[in-house]
Amino acid sequence: MPCSSANIGPGFDVIGLALSIWLELRIEISQADRSDAPLNCVITYEGEGADDVPLSADRNLITRTALYVLRCHGQHDFPVETKVHIINPIPLGRGLGSSGAAVVAGIILGNEIGKLALSKARILDYCLMIERHPDNIAAALYGGFVGTYLNELSPEDTERKEIPLSEVLPQPAGGIDTGLKPPEPPVGIGHYMKFPWAKELKAIAIIPHFEVPTAKAREVLPAKYSRSDMVFNLQRIALLPSALGKSPPDAEQIYLAMQDKVHQPYRKELIPGLPEILQSVTPKSHPGLCGICLSGAGPTILALATTNFENIAETILVMFKTKNIHCDWKVLEPAEDGATVAYR
Repeated sequence: MPCSSANIGPGFDVIGLALSIWLELRIEISQADRSDAPLNCVITYEGEGADDVPLSADRNLITRTALYVLRCHGQHDFPVETKVHIINPIPLGRGLGSSGAAVVAGIILGNEIGKLALSKARILDYCLMIERHPDNIAAALYGGFVGTYLNELSPEDTERKEIPLSEVLPQPAGGIDTGLKPPEPPVGIGHYMKFPWAKELKAIAIIPHFEVPTAKAREVLPAKYSRSDMVFNLQRIALLPSALGKSPPDAEQIYLAMQDKVHQPYRKELIPGLPEILQSVTPKSHPGLCGICLSGAGPTILALATTNFENIAETILVMFKTKNIHCDWKVLEPAEDGATVAYR
């Protein structure tokens, strides 16, 4: 499952881009008659956040998600004995879709070990019951550059405590074993469309060494927006998919189309240096740059460029360093394939 960057400037909760950092699960089911492991599942983990990620099947987001889809189909526990090894290089809490990738991984895990034969469209429904942010979810599941929307759900569809919730949704976490069959998601919760992506464009991810919880990043957003700010974003989001799919890219058009007044201005208090970075790193100051934005809820900065990657990255690193923030950086490719399954 690839990581993903959501929003891409004006596309708040709408646009997502799958990128080439991959969450991997390695699954082994033994032929034993019984298991001493709770819920018949043994979890091991390597990668980002290894000291903090829960390794019990009823607390880990991936396995809780898998249990939800299994229980929707009358399977209470994992098959005896399921060993799940998680390899996760996606930074946690940095705006790179770590929870979205985990939710997609969990639904696919449940689908495969439960032999449920769910279609990708139905997998999308199950994912969106747990994390209702279709931009990250659709990008991780289908890959590429996507536009999405989410249908409204009734309280009856979402309030049952057997539904596990990812970190981006309000507490309680859900996924409680009440002994009752959990509610299956309605058909067609969300929809997506894949857009073309210019082959010259790569993504520079500047990843600060601190986390911004998605829930906290959403708390700083206003409950209401002015008409002028909404029109500003709508005008730009109408042009952005076309601009990012045109080859060769028009840097000035992309840069202007990636401006935002809905979420980035309100998150500046959570990410020191954000306004200065977004305003001063431009195609004119840094040839090769096409656009720059906050990745998801942050704090990662996403710079889309065709060349000059190291110089662009070093400029942003220096700006963060003046705020005593240290960062890593990577040049990433669009992950066109999305989630895949291979048997050995």
